[in-house]
Amino acid sequence: MLHGIRSAIRPASASGLRFFHNTTRTQMFQVGDVIKTGLAGVQENAPSNSIDLGKLVSKGKHIIVGVPAAFSPACSASHVPGYIAHLSDLQAKGVQDVFVTCVNDAFVTKAWAESLKTPEQVHIVADTKGEFAKSGDTLFDSEEVFGNKRNYRYAVVVEDGKVVSTFEEPDKTGVNVSSAENVLKSL
Repeated sequence: MLHGIRSAIRPASASGLRFFHNTTRTQMFQVGDVIKTGLAGVQENAPSNSIDLGKLVSKGKHIIVGVPAAFSPACSASHVPGYIAHLSDLQAKGVQDVFVTCVNDAFVTKAWAESLKTPEQVHIVADTKGEFAKSGDTLFDSEEVFGNKRNYRYAVVVEDGKVVSTFEEPDKTGVNVSSAENVLKSL
């Protein structure tokens, strides 16, 4: 019986202490889900510029991309640049905007957007409290790497506020399933 319990939990350590985390979770955003409105702590460019991501994607076709961290190697080298490079192809398929979300503050996301030279249709938004990530069940414990819980890597296509397709990285951090190239093939 103890073996069965061990298979349902995995040990993790932080600061020399041993904790157990449940490895079962509900699935992230699913087809048919409505993107929630009114979530606190979602900002673009400055803490004073709160945005309602649910309202922004309520009309038309949009892509929401979750990434673990601004300025992280894979996010900066390939994941977000892929969406920038393929923006015209995505727009040809009806995509109006791409929203990149990460659990960072608005100062960091603004600096990251500037460093990537994002066009105005690619918005890098700060999910400062992880509330948007929680709404889609996309937070994971990344304290050993990033110091707190972070968003795992995914992409969702949203039409008129509803999720129509999902692209979840099986290991939470890879850049295959949620790449712009892969998402573009499905549009």
